[in-house]
Amino acid sequence: MDKEQKTNSFYRYMVMITSVFFLIGLVVVPFTTGDDQLFVLFSLLIGYIVVLILMYHMYENYVKPIRAAINVTDELVKGNYNVRTYVKPSGEAQQLSNQLNMLARNLQEMAIQEKMQGSQWKTVINNMESGLMLIDERGYVHLVNRKFLHMFGKQSTNYIGYLYYDVLDDKSIHKVVQETFLYEDKMIGAITLSIKEDKHHIEVVGAPVINDVRELKGTVLVFHDITDLKRVEQMRKDFVANVSHELKTPITSIRGFTETLLDGAMDEEKLRKQFLDIILKESTRIQALVQDLLELSRLEKEEMQLSQKIIKVDDWIPNILTLMEQQANKKSIAFHADIEKGLSIYGDPDRLQQVVLNLLYNAFNYTAEGGEVSLHIQNQQNNIALLVQDNGIGIPAEAKQRIFERFYRVDRARSRNTGGTGLGLAIVKHIVEAHHGTIEVESQLNKGSTFIVKLPKKW
Repeated sequence: MDKEQKTNSFYRYMVMITSVFFLIGLVVVPFTTGDDQLFVLFSLLIGYIVVLILMYHMYENYVKPIRAAINVTDELVKGNYNVRTYVKPSGEAQQLSNQLNMLARNLQEMAIQEKMQGSQWKTVINNMESGLMLIDERGYVHLVNRKFLHMFGKQSTNYIGYLYYDVLDDKSIHKVVQETFLYEDKMIGAITLSIKEDKHHIEVVGAPVINDVRELKGTVLVFHDITDLKRVEQMRKDFVANVSHELKTPITSIRGFTETLLDGAMDEEKLRKQFLDIILKESTRIQALVQDLLELSRLEKEEMQLSQKIIKVDDWIPNILTLMEQQANKKSIAFHADIEKGLSIYGDPDRLQQVVLNLLYNAFNYTAEGGEVSLHIQNQQNNIALLVQDNGIGIPAEAKQRIFERFYRVDRARSRNTGGTGLGLAIVKHIVEAHHGTIEVESQLNKGSTFIVKLPKKW
């Protein structure tokens, strides 16, 4: 009740009392005369004033606080916790006012805390790395988070309020939900989704929602994207299979030729030398493979220690060029070097030499006799670019994304014949990335390839 209403209410009380005394006066005064009449009028006036004072006191100290309390409780019931009541400090009315104000403050603080907690939970749920769906005991969807919408698409309004089997088509999800309701225990399933045209493996975990009296109130579905785990697991399997395959061939050769020698071929000098040369070649191949595996293992575990310093390219490159010219002469391949003068690189000279040598040896191995291989080192703004070009067999388009994987070979037969372990480019990539650089490849099948390494001048 506002101030104007309260004033009007008080005036109504005054009019009522005035009317009562006026009626009393009309009834009593005609029956008196002279001094008695004056005494009656005076008595009525005094009584009227006393009653007005008493009425004002009761109104201010009892009626007005009670009405204010009623108004406050009405607002609290409506959820308006900002409302307060104010009365003059006296008696029980003040205590009632204080208690109501304290109740309103407590409810306001609880509402603020609830709002903050709700906001925090909403933030946590929406920023989870797993998709989330809450289903009630009747099967209706009550909540989905941002990750779920990213996985399955659409808007939250397309899910909330609908039965889960109407908005989720995958039967595996239906099975997880049904078994969770049936057994009231955690259940696990798996599905495959296409997210932005990429195939993703999703683990679906269903957990029952049980209240304090052990009643099942619904189910929470959590969708974990395990694509990376699957990829790592597949890489591990491929690695074991590749290592086994790479070791099997030379070990079988060594064992076979050794048995042949022990069976009598050792007495024939020509065969003995031929077999021993093969055994030496295969054992050297095993040694190179083990060394590359250890090297790659150290790089992947980030145990590589770089001896960083300023490398003057003019002083650093001649040894590499000498080795490559010998390789070029041996294979009858034209080798060209275009090195910009006065360049400097900050990094480990031995590791960077390993990068250039591996790329150049690859170029020679996959280029036929009479072909061409070239090395370019150029200044490009904040980077130094190393380009290794050849006009060899090239790389198929579908293989470009995989050539830096361990043991991946474009031409397995040629790689083995040249003594390659299939780990060279993987090692190159790790060294380049350790120098905060990048490596790319441009290639056309049967026309050649260009490997581009960009190293920052300072990092």
